[in-house]
Amino acid sequence: METIAQPTIFELLKKQFGYDSFLPNQEEIINNVLDQNDTIAIMPTGGGKSLCFQLPALALEGTTIVISPLIALMKDQVDALKANGIPAQFFNSSQPYGEQQQVLRELQSGNLKLIYVAPESLPQLNFILKIIKIGLFAVDEAHCISSWGHDFRPAYTQLKRLKEQFPNVPLIALTATADRATREDIALQLAIPNAKIFIASFDRPNLYLDVRPGQNRNKQIFDFLKNHRDESGIIYCLSRKGTEKLAATLTAKGYKAEAYHAGLTSEERTQIQENFTNDVSPIIVATIAFGMGIDKSNVRWVIHYNMPKNIDGYYQEIGRSGRDGMPAHTILFHSFGDIVMLRKFAEGADNEAYQLAKLERMQQYAEALSCRRKVLLGYFGEHISEDCGNCDICKAPPNYFDGTLIAQKVCSAVARLQEEEALGMVLDVLRGSQNAQVFDKGYQKIKTYGAAKDVPWRDLQHYVIQLLNQGVLEVYFHENGRLVLTPQAKRVLFEGKKVRLANFVQEIETVKIERAPRKRAELFDKLRALRLKLAQEINKPAFVVFSDATLEDMEHKKPRTREDFAEVSGVGTAKLEKYADDFLKVINRHLDGLENELPTHEKSFKMFTEENLLPSEIAERRGILEDSVYGHLLKMHEAGATIDLYQLISSEEIQQIKDAKIKLENPDALKPYFEYFEERLPYWKIKMALYLEMQS
Repeated sequence: METIAQPTIFELLKKQFGYDSFLPNQEEIINNVLDQNDTIAIMPTGGGKSLCFQLPALALEGTTIVISPLIALMKDQVDALKANGIPAQFFNSSQPYGEQQQVLRELQSGNLKLIYVAPESLPQLNFILKIIKIGLFAVDEAHCISSWGHDFRPAYTQLKRLKEQFPNVPLIALTATADRATREDIALQLAIPNAKIFIASFDRPNLYLDVRPGQNRNKQIFDFLKNHRDESGIIYCLSRKGTEKLAATLTAKGYKAEAYHAGLTSEERTQIQENFTNDVSPIIVATIAFGMGIDKSNVRWVIHYNMPKNIDGYYQEIGRSGRDGMPAHTILFHSFGDIVMLRKFAEGADNEAYQLAKLERMQQYAEALSCRRKVLLGYFGEHISEDCGNCDICKAPPNYFDGTLIAQKVCSAVARLQEEEALGMVLDVLRGSQNAQVFDKGYQKIKTYGAAKDVPWRDLQHYVIQLLNQGVLEVYFHENGRLVLTPQAKRVLFEGKKVRLANFVQEIETVKIERAPRKRAELFDKLRALRLKLAQEINKPAFVVFSDATLEDMEHKKPRTREDFAEVSGVGTAKLEKYADDFLKVINRHLDGLENELPTHEKSFKMFTEENLLPSEIAERRGILEDSVYGHLLKMHEAGATIDLYQLISSEEIQQIKDAKIKLENPDALKPYFEYFEERLPYWKIKMALYLEMQS
């Protein structure tokens, strides 16, 4: 009997997912899993974590069990897998009983390649797991198992039993954010001490890192949004009240924004998430409860209205932007008031000292005078020597001086203290302090005692923080915050590496450097409109059809045939069959110029009358403002076109504007009406009502 050759991982990658090559570390991680080895994968958001267990699930015999805390994300991931022709399901408390039973029957039959389950629901599957073939266990968001992690979840602590019950089934643990302490705890808690650890680069070079003082935050946000009006973004606030207040302010200014926080009902939160995912509400103002369950690749910006409590959470939150690899902008506002509030939150916690140390490191990042990316990557143990060129410090650097001698003294002190002491003691030793703690430990006898006594204490503290931010030193938070030397420090001490330090000043002037908004091509807008239409037909988020990155590649390659279409990144076998004809029709019509090149107002009129689209739908499809569409329709009416304008504006609104005309000092201009109605009536309605009055 002839043996059928198994597809290679590259064949599966292209056929099922539509990609020609792996992202960094993916191939090595997948091969390690396929070799039946336990694995820990630390990969940044957008780095392709999911593929590291989804592809092995197809290559391994049996079903892959994915444990995930993100109920909202389960459905999206399963939808995306099904769209690629992969049999998958999810099981959690949000499903009706009948739906749960159907999923259990599918699982028991062995027809599923992947099943997603919340940790709290896992015990309900236990009786089936004992009788089916399991290919792999995948523990997503694995930092939730560690009390050192920033999202500790008690139900995760029960997952150690997986290795006890199924010692021969490989297990992969995945997370986007885990410092050294959390990585060690994951291996311990999951009982996989021999797991191979893969740490992908934490660098997301497409994210612009921008940190600003917190004065006039609202004004700064509105100035930013002027150039980012049609883009999706998230604004994080510390309080529920803050989210509601800012969302209301944005709405009053004409932006489509919604507030999201834990005080909403489950149904309200689900609806808001769906509105955001489907681009109905492009702006979400949220507490940190929002985002973990959102698999949306085209978030173009993230703003932190308040400073986060640690770098772990901050990094994960900014990582929700630019997941498609295209440029994204992140803004962090910080103030002393934020720090006071966050310190109060930490008071009384079981790990209060640990939380406060993490907060202090966050504050140091916000006040850094060196490349922001160096600080972020250094925090996660990844040290780079070159500045990134894509952050506010790199765009507008402070005044630097040669700080090599100071750096050498600091590194020497850390070394002579056996890398056992925290920042305060290192400073005391360097300045020759004569306090009891120094003398009790005999530190007055070491060679570097008093080596920097000529440097004021506060300046020296700031220089040491800069060395932390530059990746010369590192803090072991889980070991009483002791300072340790990095490989960079060895180069400073023994290889003559130069170190630049910035003069310490109280306030750093913030220079606004912003990415220019992408100028959309007409073909991209047509592809985006088709994607939205197809997604609405199947009642799924747009990204389930194709990501923005795939549409970009489509726009760039302009495929004419199915063979060409198969070469577009993100087009696998299943999506080729489902969508090629629809997208090729749009592309070929565009390239062949079969659409008449009408003036812009005539295009809107044609879509309104012939395609029966609403003005909001026309604006979405054409990538223009809704106000512009109403202006186009008014212009066509003035030119003699047959169109009933009274279907667009109510008789009550027309009467209100008539009444206002009598009261206004300058009734010939539009702005007085806009202000009279406290910005509740848009300009187009005012203009249309005045026009209709003239016609009557």
